[in-house]
Amino acid sequence: MSSDPPHRHIMSKGTVVLAYSGGLDTSCILVWLKEQGYDVITFLANVGQDEDFKAAKDKAETLGAKKVFIEDVRAEFVEDFIWPALQANAIYEDRYLLGTAIARPCIARKLVEIARREGAQFISHGATGKGNDQIRFELSCYALYPEVKVIAPWRIPEFYNRFKGRKDLMEYAQKHGIPVPVSPKAPWSMDANLMHISYESGILENPKQHAPADLYMMTKNPEDSPNSADVLEIEFKNGVPIKVVDVKQGTSKSSPLDIFSYLNVIGGNHGVGRIDIVENRFIGMKSRGIYETPGGTILLKAHLDIETFTMDKEVRRIKQGLGIKFSELVYNGFWYSPECEFVRHCINKSQENVEGKVQLSIFKGQVYILGRESPKSLYNEELVSMDVQGDYDPCDASGFIRINAVRLREHHRLQGLSATKN
Repeated sequence: MSSDPPHRHIMSKGTVVLAYSGGLDTSCILVWLKEQGYDVITFLANVGQDEDFKAAKDKAETLGAKKVFIEDVRAEFVEDFIWPALQANAIYEDRYLLGTAIARPCIARKLVEIARREGAQFISHGATGKGNDQIRFELSCYALYPEVKVIAPWRIPEFYNRFKGRKDLMEYAQKHGIPVPVSPKAPWSMDANLMHISYESGILENPKQHAPADLYMMTKNPEDSPNSADVLEIEFKNGVPIKVVDVKQGTSKSSPLDIFSYLNVIGGNHGVGRIDIVENRFIGMKSRGIYETPGGTILLKAHLDIETFTMDKEVRRIKQGLGIKFSELVYNGFWYSPECEFVRHCINKSQENVEGKVQLSIFKGQVYILGRESPKSLYNEELVSMDVQGDYDPCDASGFIRINAVRLREHHRLQGLSATKN
């Protein structure tokens, strides 16, 4: 006689790959999907978060996942997603370095790869119905797997009416043998990956409420950081770092993952990269987010410096506009759109001569540029020198100024005429 539980004999509705975190929400979703008659495969991406992956795997298996995939995507996250964002100087609404947004297409790519390989017709996730992540995950999945069907429990009335809060989830978990968190939940939600940690909701929903001192997990308070600076030299080629040297220690890192991880440690130790902002979600509401992006902040400052040093002024002006467009596309979930691919291609082209070394100091929450050098530099020391005339005739500036003044004179002449008529 079969030892399978009775519901196993019911015809399966199909196979679903669940983007699983190991937390309370997605554990409840796993069991709920099984209740609905689906075979569930769980996928947990290692994008650099602090997680007990073995415990998460054991938990998913115990809860009845047909298969459990845990994939280390950290190296591809850096090379295929963080590096293009760095080349773009990607920053949303002038402040946010897109740490969560940039990870979503990386996770979705692997999710789709597994779904296709396993012949799954469905994918599912635990993103809420009010946030950006549901859009980012689903647009990526539809782009890479057009026939896929998405099950988004937090948008299904019978799910969200049943689970109105954490209390309902806890009760459901206890009833179905889902291990519940022992420690009390922090009064905010958190998303962590190699690039950053974000904190939002809960007590942070009041935009006036200051972040508690114990909130930050990736960076020290600058007040408690070391009293001596770390001095680094970062070498770039094609707009991405290929080597970082700790000048005082004489140590270096050269693989993309090692470089980024090392800069996180240095930046975190000095409290670099903390921001507290209100931003505009794609879905139409404003939200308050607190972010810490230590390594990303160091690299942005260094990249901006070497880029300006080596890139033509007018090319850079166009590229700057493309960077803003790229940031919006990534934030809104359009990484796999034709327009984002086009923008990435143009930005990548702009980076051909962005190479050289930047020396910088990291100290008390700040990044200070100390100097730079490049074989592709457009900086001409003789041309710009106040002491050497070089291949430049100062008399030419008179005509240049007069030509530029024509428009201004005409504009103000007209303004003067209209003022006298009044």
